[in-house]
Amino acid sequence: MRQERTVQSSIFDLFAGHEIGRELKAMSQWLDEHRDLLGLVTRDLRRHGLKETGREGLPAEAVLRCALLKQHRQLSYQELAFHLEDSASFRAFARLPWGWNPKKSVLHKTISAIRAQTFEEINRVLLASAKREKLENGKVVRVDSTVTAALIHEPSDSSLLWDAVRVMVRLLQQAEALGSAIPWHDHRRAAKKRARAIEYTRGRPKRVKHYRALLKITRTTLSYLQQASEQLPQTAGPAGELWQAQLRHYRPLIARILAQTERRVLAGQPVPAGEKLVSLFEPHADIIVKGSRDVDYGHKLNLTTGRSGLVLDLVVETGNPADSERLLPMLERHIAFYGQAPRQSAADGGYASRANLRGAKACGVRDMAFHKKSGLRIEDMVTSRWVYRRLRNFRAGIEAGISCLKRAYGLGRCTWRGLDHFKAYVWSSVVAYNLALFARLRPT
Repeated sequence: MRQERTVQSSIFDLFAGHEIGRELKAMSQWLDEHRDLLGLVTRDLRRHGLKETGREGLPAEAVLRCALLKQHRQLSYQELAFHLEDSASFRAFARLPWGWNPKKSVLHKTISAIRAQTFEEINRVLLASAKREKLENGKVVRVDSTVTAALIHEPSDSSLLWDAVRVMVRLLQQAEALGSAIPWHDHRRAAKKRARAIEYTRGRPKRVKHYRALLKITRTTLSYLQQASEQLPQTAGPAGELWQAQLRHYRPLIARILAQTERRVLAGQPVPAGEKLVSLFEPHADIIVKGSRDVDYGHKLNLTTGRSGLVLDLVVETGNPADSERLLPMLERHIAFYGQAPRQSAADGGYASRANLRGAKACGVRDMAFHKKSGLRIEDMVTSRWVYRRLRNFRAGIEAGISCLKRAYGLGRCTWRGLDHFKAYVWSSVVAYNLALFARLRPT
């Protein structure tokens, strides 16, 4: 059982006079004004069914507030559990029922159940409030892209094969505990030895020799796993079904790792970035290269911000699309929400192209300024050079917003697993950032 909100507030829910306490109070006030959003959170929490009996769960209101508090203060679940028990201001913001001190496991289970679409809808309601209170009208916008890294180590063919062997041995040990009686050998030590040898060996012939040995170990362990799958007793029950589900998840990924290693290392063929698997545990991660800078492994984000600094829109991209391909879709999304095109827009040089300039003008953008002209005339982009300089300087402000999101709201690296949770993490960071900024901009 779970209530939508904490109906009876405690008389002890008081915010501290410190600036953090005042900020939390202002954020809480906006959430109180929009309690209709709790229905979205309740729907997410009830996706896996609702039990009519048993202990009451955290109210949906408390779950949403804890999620925003976690991202706003950049806390781990363990730290969040401590501060909710220790801090009066945090408890007042979270609206926890009197005497409730949720543990980190409860916080993790409930917060991670909120979907990205729910956070996006909350952000839309927040932007509507900003428009109504004349804090942001969406008439002057700037667009830029960044990358949020996934929770993976630096990938290499040898490290992926080593990860595959470790996972398969773990599955074999679980199968043995469930009743599998096939003979098998633990090759983790040999696999680790070959992986380290590849890392520190110079010269292609020697590295290929170690790769062949590591590939053989991986295939042998995979054959053990196949035998265990065929011989696992039907009496294993739900635990056996869970084991088979894990096998169905990992087996095609391991096959991809074997295939791309043979293709790249043994055959010497290049593997396109879109076809590469960079993590066995986060298979959704993309290879992102921005210019001549370092390679990132995660997902590319395209953001639109306004004059107020609020993030007006965000898209988690699939693959590594060129910036020039994403300008018009971002403008179309902006028009769909605000009902009209921005009067002025500024974007990085990567978005610049003659086709994008024509498309932006056709959408109704009066001044479309690109940071780098890329062969475009200033007179074609904007009405005057003074306007171009103003928009070019205005565009630089989005870099500060992205820096703040990465530094203070965790957008630099996602610590949640899976693509759906990746998107939810990104959107929760954006909503926490926007809500805090809205509270500062709002007149008291």
